[in-house]
Amino acid sequence: MCGIVGYVGEEQAAPILLGGLSKLEYRGYDSAGIAVRNDETGRTEIVKAKGRLKILVEKTDGGMAVPGTCGIGHTRWATHGEPSESNAHPHCSDDRSVVLVHNGIIENYQELKEKLLKSGYSFYSQTDTEIAVKLIDYYYKKTGTPLEAMSRAMLRIRGSYAFGAMFKDYP
Repeated sequence: MCGIVGYVGEEQAAPILLGGLSKLEYRGYDSAGIAVRNDETGRTEIVKAKGRLKILVEKTDGGMAVPGTCGIGHTRWATHGEPSESNAHPHCSDDRSVVLVHNGIIENYQELKEKLLKSGYSFYSQTDTEIAVKLIDYYYKKTGTPLEAMSRAMLRIRGSYAFGAMFKDYP
């Protein structure tokens, strides 16, 4: 079980995401992370921490060190992969064009991973979430639209899950 949260608006996203995650921390306390799109640079910054949310709060100076008005966050209760920073969410595609948080279990993650490896994808974590973000990225590169990429990926994924996603070209 995990907690996921997202924000798009005029306020700075990181403090709001951290506030939302504090209300969801009981859903996962193995690690936490946020991804925030910097309005000036267009780059998405991802900050993760192993352990309780307070470590992430300290690491981001209460969110003030991560500027931007659009973001997603996650508290993790480990299911696939040990508690670690590399297994913490958010996960991203290699070029950060897709960033994802996830709650649930992807039952066919190994099958999907093998197909993605054959397509040239590499993996840095032990999570089923990373397989999902790379699958979405695969379809995003084919279709060019977030909705079509998500739809095609979800047709391939078996399990019970919820996603929060950010796309570089569609903030």
